[in-house]
Amino acid sequence: MDGLMKDCKAPFKGLLLGMCMCTLPQLSYSQLQPMDDSWQLVWSDEFEGSGNFDVEKWQAENGFVRNEEYQWYQADNAYRHNGMLILEARIDSVPNPKYKGDAHAEGNTWKKRGNGWQTERQYARYTSASVNTRGKFSFLYGRMEVRARIPAVIGSWPAIWTLGDNMEWPSCGEIDVMEYYHVDGKPHILANAAWGNDRRYSAVWNSKRTPYSHFLEKDPYWNEKFHVWVMNWTKDYIRIYLDDELLNDIPLSSTFNGSIGKGENPFRKPQYILLDLAVGGINGGEPQDDSFPMKYEVDYVRVYQRK
Repeated sequence: MDGLMKDCKAPFKGLLLGMCMCTLPQLSYSQLQPMDDSWQLVWSDEFEGSGNFDVEKWQAENGFVRNEEYQWYQADNAYRHNGMLILEARIDSVPNPKYKGDAHAEGNTWKKRGNGWQTERQYARYTSASVNTRGKFSFLYGRMEVRARIPAVIGSWPAIWTLGDNMEWPSCGEIDVMEYYHVDGKPHILANAAWGNDRRYSAVWNSKRTPYSHFLEKDPYWNEKFHVWVMNWTKDYIRIYLDDELLNDIPLSSTFNGSIGKGENPFRKPQYILLDLAVGGINGGEPQDDSFPMKYEVDYVRVYQRK
């Protein structure tokens, strides 16, 4: 399938194919699983200092990667500043080395030849960053915490997510601890998981969308502040929280792959971490020039496990 890597390097994050919209019986505030002496910090990045990100922990993606997004990913747009990781989206002009000269593209739209969206733009009008821990750190079960401030504007598609790397997407499993984008013209924050069915590159989704207005009603200055996303992951469930509020509770009794994924449960195998700031694409919406530069600021990423 053109434009899709044959493993989990570049899946269609957020593509709602075969989606199961699952709702909690009652969405309410919940106390997180308490941290005590039985937990230990097994991996973290506090992003201390300034300059390049730590290449011992992270690697950057490059180019047009997935979801028909507008941005060209490059390492230069990810950097440390004042003890934070900054993923910055900019208005730019980057030549596309895969461009096919007979394409008919105008602005951010193009006429597709099959799935050749990566080759039909002569230039990328935007640049941004996506970093991940593939081949450097993966974990099975535990608690992941990310403190961050996101650019909550139309056209912005920031995410905190994880992937397995032993099968192609979606049979490798995908956990979206955080996504932000507009749904039916209104901004939402999402908490999802995806796994495979019997059709290649088609996912089954457990997806929970919470309107952004829900958070603004509690705090009209929500977008100006840092917030903490937490994933508690055991052999029985994945629970995703935002500032102690339970967003989604995913039972792993329901997350078995179809035939392509050999009937296995991808969430009982290790996953690696991704942070990215996409622009536009299938879910991001049309960006406005006055929103740039967009900055997605990450204070820390921490992973705990039981001793």
